[in-house]
Amino acid sequence: MELKKSPDGGWGWVIVFVSFLTQFLCYGSPLAVGVLYIEWLDAFGEGKGKTAWVGSLASGVGLIASPICSLCVSSFGARPVTIFSGFVVAGGLMLSSFAPNIYFLFFSYGILVGLGCGLLYTATVTITCQYFDSRRGLALGLISTGSSVGLFVYAALQRMLIELYGLDGCLLIVGALALNILACGSLMRPLQPSDGPLVENGALGNIPDRYSIYNEKEKNPEENTNILEKSSSCREKGKSPLVLGGCQQDSLLHGAPSTMTRTKEPETYRKKVAEQTYLCKQLAKRKWQLYKNYCGETVVLFKNRVFSALFIAILLFDIGGFPPSLLMEDVARSSKVEEEESFMPLISIIGIMTAVGKLLLGILADFKWINTLYLYVVTLIIMGLALCAIPFAKSYITLAILSGILGFLTGNWSIFPYVTTETVGIEKLTHAYGILMFFAGLGNSLGPPIVGWFYDWTETYDHAFYFSGLCVLLGGLILLLAALPPWDPCKRPLPKPAPATFLYRVASNV
Repeated sequence: MELKKSPDGGWGWVIVFVSFLTQFLCYGSPLAVGVLYIEWLDAFGEGKGKTAWVGSLASGVGLIASPICSLCVSSFGARPVTIFSGFVVAGGLMLSSFAPNIYFLFFSYGILVGLGCGLLYTATVTITCQYFDSRRGLALGLISTGSSVGLFVYAALQRMLIELYGLDGCLLIVGALALNILACGSLMRPLQPSDGPLVENGALGNIPDRYSIYNEKEKNPEENTNILEKSSSCREKGKSPLVLGGCQQDSLLHGAPSTMTRTKEPETYRKKVAEQTYLCKQLAKRKWQLYKNYCGETVVLFKNRVFSALFIAILLFDIGGFPPSLLMEDVARSSKVEEEESFMPLISIIGIMTAVGKLLLGILADFKWINTLYLYVVTLIIMGLALCAIPFAKSYITLAILSGILGFLTGNWSIFPYVTTETVGIEKLTHAYGILMFFAGLGNSLGPPIVGWFYDWTETYDHAFYFSGLCVLLGGLILLLAALPPWDPCKRPLPKPAPATFLYRVASNV
């Protein structure tokens, strides 16, 4: 089924608006989970490492399950998946308000909310790409800022709701707000298939009863058996089973006895079984060949030195770069920063600067004289240095400045598809991006618990952020070394081919 040409406007702008709202509503609470993290520490009395699993699962499960999310959207469509996922996210948030222990939150907030967010992200990106072609970059940039704006708003909103209604009331209200995703999903009208010849329903009613296999009249078992026997005998003669009446008339005219059908029935059955077995074998061979091709393409990707370095860099980046958005509020409390000094939550600063970083870095990536791979490496190195500077920040102002820098550099997510395309080419982008997103989700899931465990062991965040900064720095340096021309086989100059000599002979005018 072919869809109509992308309109690049019209109802597409409604799709952009509702997709922006969807990402705003679903990602607002999981990205601003640092505000809830402090309350869960006080409520359940668990260690920082174990409690950090809640927020890390909410961010990592959706990325790890991205292949499943893509399969669901391609099978059922963006609108049903969005409506279903709205129930999942809202239900997970509301269930979290009744959590008796931290393990219940692993399921309700970590898995349910995280999986719902992954489904919603895939659905919004897919339907936006269907509605836009020439303006696809602008449309995707607009909807991607929804999560960053949600982080900015929900950080202050959740803190205010906790002060007014407590932790449980906050989660109930945030879950109720997530139900607005259902209204957004109802507006995601799918593109209609292109115009083509359709079978009229009325044509089916013009078929006489004697030519229909599924007659509405009730038949006894003997009549049904006779119909099946006649159908199989017609297939032996190469005729369609839809014309049983004509087949019956031919058998009567030629005087073919019914015993011949019964004698041919075992042979026909064996032939059908053989055909079905052959088809199953061919299908299994085809699936196995597809699996072998996928594994072969994966091996080829990892033979690319820059891609292997990119996979290590994205894993280390998420292990070290994601924890600040989850733990920065607790870092401020551990540094004895008074709440009266903070005119804005640190997580809100990270959120708004992430949106700015996505836009500005995306604009820089469009300049032809800027190498996006080196630009991405620069963001990793600066972020690593900023993470190592967090232990020296002892006031709200310094923590706010570092939060702004980290938020801006986290906006390098907007140029990561460009980097992947430059590394593997547009033909292998989908395959390579899926692999990289899996490892990004793995890093998101592991980063905050590791930092929390460092605090549990040392009773300070200093060593934890030294570790985070070194992880991001190491990933950036590995990617830089792999991308340098002497090491990158894609950038080595190819030997010039020998000039070919051609002989021409002028045809004579005879």
